Amino acid sequence: MRFSCLLAVTGAVVFGACAQSMEPPSGGSLLPVSVHPERRGIGLIPLDATALETSEEKAYVVDPRRSLVVTDEVILARFSFEEVMQQLVAQSKVAKLTPLQLYQEWWDTQRRSPGLGLGGSHCDDQPLGDGTSSLNGFSYACPRTEGNQAKEDPFLSPGTNLAAYVPIGLINRFDLAAKDGSDCGEYRIIFARRSGLTQSNNRNLIAFESVLPNPNPKKGLKGCQDVALFWAKLSKESNAQERADDLHDFYFKGYKDFPPALHIDNLGNAQNRTTGQVRTNQFMQALWTLREFRVRKQCVGKTCALRFVPDTVKGSPAGVLFSVKTSHGRQEDFAQFLTSRMETLAIGDLFRFDLASDERFNSGQSRSSGTDDLYSFQMGKGASPLRTRIQASLDALGSSLTPNQIVARAQVLSCSGCHQFSTGMNLGGGLIWPTKSSSFEFVHVSERTHEMGPDGRRYAISEALEGVFMPQRKQVLEAYLNGAASFQLLPGMSAERGDGED
Repeated sequence: MRFSCLLAVTGAVVFGACAQSMEPPSGGSLLPVSVHPERRGIGLIPLDATALETSEEKAYVVDPRRSLVVTDEVILARFSFEEVMQQLVAQSKVAKLTPLQLYQEWWDTQRRSPGLGLGGSHCDDQPLGDGTSSLNGFSYACPRTEGNQAKEDPFLSPGTNLAAYVPIGLINRFDLAAKDGSDCGEYRIIFARRSGLTQSNNRNLIAFESVLPNPNPKKGLKGCQDVALFWAKLSKESNAQERADDLHDFYFKGYKDFPPALHIDNLGNAQNRTTGQVRTNQFMQALWTLREFRVRKQCVGKTCALRFVPDTVKGSPAGVLFSVKTSHGRQEDFAQFLTSRMETLAIGDLFRFDLASDERFNSGQSRSSGTDDLYSFQMGKGASPLRTRIQASLDALGSSLTPNQIVARAQVLSCSGCHQFSTGMNLGGGLIWPTKSSSFEFVHVSERTHEMGPDGRRYAISEALEGVFMPQRKQVLEAYLNGAASFQLLPGMSAERGDGED
């Protein structure tokens, strides 16, 4: 099948000290990015018993390795890092901008000012009172070795160049679709730096995570039906090359009324709607860290630039806010915020306890090694004001959970927790966070581990993703497509639905 292309309208935003004079080229107010890139929307809806049935008689039963997590090399061969960057450049309509310039400006943000003088922000633009680098008022490692990529060309000889990027996964997160249907979930492309295939301390992973807008928002969640059907139909297509072509068109051209998933407006630039992000898992120096960026078009008068703008890591409160030893001016506000969210954190469901962190508390980095962002270590083992307040809130709820378990749940929802710190952790109430082997230390899709699938070699996924997270996403997608009662009260879902066939 071939898909029609409907491009979204380009927007812009002011961000950071380096862009204080920049204004959007057109009107509109900017809404926050998705509150949490991993836990929101219809994925938080408890599924009724019929939705959990695995009967083959259901109209839609999906193969998760075709319809949810695609890592087959034969399919990924249709995706190149250069094409991704070229797509973003073309959508920006910034005169004379090249993919290489955009890439080098991106990584120059990880260098101290003035960096290479390429015009973007730098990691020391927001110094604290003691002169140390920060972002959003919290410590921000600066410079990072990843900043050296500003002097490299990843598009030169991509088959052998250690600075090149290799596609390792296409991820369907329909389970993140908004309950009101204002967006239809996130769709991701993951790349890994080629050097990381063989060098354990020279790794960098990039995930382009696009929030796809609903082209028919008046229909509510029903307006997302076609995109759900698109992914489900991949399960029935036996020809891997056909699936590759269809997926390539979905990301780069669009599908039916949907814009291309890979679009600057879906990666941080949109106005008046929720948008996505680009996240990195940076291993090129210790401490290993996860960061976020927004792709944004910034204009001064008629002169515009497209930037990867450093942003806070959503759902990842700074570790110092839990600290019993180090003070921070936002600790009191955070304690009030955390205890006010106790009821949702105490939910007895592995997939539905939640902490939608207020932006004031999010750090600019989530470190998955060391102790900076290890919340339990920061809170300590002894008495503390935070521990006392958490216990008082739990007592008021009549919960048997402990402060340690509540903090462990907050850790799970952070980037560092999900990727590393929370492996095998006891979360209380009979909940244990899934484990994964050392092959997937700090990652859930590994560029260093392969397996054979029905269509040849593919990149392996962690035991936690394969055995726990992916099955739950499968249940959500199938429940939606099969008209489960869990969804019937949502906007648009009570109406009779067609089958969505072409």
